[in-house]
Amino acid sequence: MATDSADKNSATAAAILPLVGGAGNISSVAHCMTRLRLGLRDRSLVQDEALKALPAVMGVVDDDTYQIVLGPGTVARVTPEFEALVAAAAASAPGTAARTAPGSSPAAAEELAAHGAAIKAARKAKNSTPFKLFLRRIANIFVPLIPALIGCGIIAGLGGLLTNLGMLPTVVPALTATASGFMSLIAVFVGYNTAKEFGGTPILGGAVAAIIVFPGVANIEAFGQKLSPGQGGVLGALAAAVLAVYVEKWCRGGTSQAKRWGRVPQSLDVLVTPTLTVLVSGLVTIFGLMFVAGAVSTAIGDFADWLLANGGAGAGFVLGGLFLPLVMLGLHQALIPIHTTLIEQQGFTVLLPILAMAGAGQVGAAAAVYLRLPHNASIRSTIKSALPAGFLGVGEPLIYGVSLPLGRPFVTACVGGAFGGGFVGLFNMLGDKVGSTAIGPSGWALFPLLNGNRGLGETIAVYAGGLLVGYGVGFLATYWFGFTKPMLEELNVAATAKDPTPPTKEPTPVSP
Repeated sequence: MATDSADKNSATAAAILPLVGGAGNISSVAHCMTRLRLGLRDRSLVQDEALKALPAVMGVVDDDTYQIVLGPGTVARVTPEFEALVAAAAASAPGTAARTAPGSSPAAAEELAAHGAAIKAARKAKNSTPFKLFLRRIANIFVPLIPALIGCGIIAGLGGLLTNLGMLPTVVPALTATASGFMSLIAVFVGYNTAKEFGGTPILGGAVAAIIVFPGVANIEAFGQKLSPGQGGVLGALAAAVLAVYVEKWCRGGTSQAKRWGRVPQSLDVLVTPTLTVLVSGLVTIFGLMFVAGAVSTAIGDFADWLLANGGAGAGFVLGGLFLPLVMLGLHQALIPIHTTLIEQQGFTVLLPILAMAGAGQVGAAAAVYLRLPHNASIRSTIKSALPAGFLGVGEPLIYGVSLPLGRPFVTACVGGAFGGGFVGLFNMLGDKVGSTAIGPSGWALFPLLNGNRGLGETIAVYAGGLLVGYGVGFLATYWFGFTKPMLEELNVAATAKDPTPPTKEPTPVSP
């Protein structure tokens, strides 16, 4: 069985490689929770439709990297196989061989896919602003940490469950240590990734960030206050590592200011540059950044608690309803440091379960589209293949393949997410905090990571209730308000090879 799985992953990697232009067209390979992320030398060599036709591929996203959606678990197994193929063929010429997709999709599905691709292309063009490029860098720093956050979060949940049940008391401390070790040093990993992302020496970024979690900072007093280990958290580590990169670049002549004032002689670089980088950045971190970042981190935690304690259903309604548009615009990446800060402070983030309701609204909307278009086998086939991933929190195939190109169902999906978020937010206001011990998963995949201030059973019940509300409202809103009469007349038809019946006028997406 394991051999069959390995063969399947290897076959998937082998099928993908020629469709992205071959090994010579690959400049970088990475993966996140659900996507294989590729740096490409020539985008024109990619065969999008043939890629989408592969059984293992749920969709593609053309962003700063070319992203192939494979789903959780699968992507972590396909990526090493893909990397091995690229390495083995590194000396060969860029491949341009095409692979023909097995058959052609009916016209209606092709219309939606083309429309979805156009929306993604337009979004990509708008996402090249300095602010959004900065958010992508933030995502590149934190996304590699997600697997460890998930693993440690599940172990922490298991330890809490055993404690509540009074079982295996001698094992619980070991589970606690296993789950908490990474979180106690997460600032170091953030510093390492930050320096790497901003073009510095990663280990120097980690060294400066390590100051924040060093127990000895408790002996340091400044401005009438004593520092505490961990003060400033991931935000302090992020700022400290960025500062370290600029100091390092200054020493090595990487900035115009360095060229003006001089740089460290090359013969002394190996001794002087690391020393100055750690010394200058370390002192600024101790006597400045830890205080500032600590205040910001505390304010984030206090504001999240205040918002849900006082805003309750209203705050959850707004957050759940706006998350899909934030994802579409790429602005959701700004929330990653906030989630991480809340997990670091409180052990869980109360925002993620609410935002996950957007995916529930999307699933409900897709189910309604399926029922409203009984004669359009192509769109129904797309929905059937994408719904299982949608239940597990992978929403890209449904968003870009169905709801967003259609327009109105995207808005009604947001309505479903809003009501689901309002449900979870209401219980937060009533004192039942529902949080996640890690970021990344959503939908049903979030159940093992749930935590809160009440019993685990009650926390799971509230989250499950929110999902049911999101599914139900998303379905009803889409079923009754997701289509105009002309849209139904154009889309609710059978497409055949001889008489394809695509929409006479491409549906225009409604701006959220």
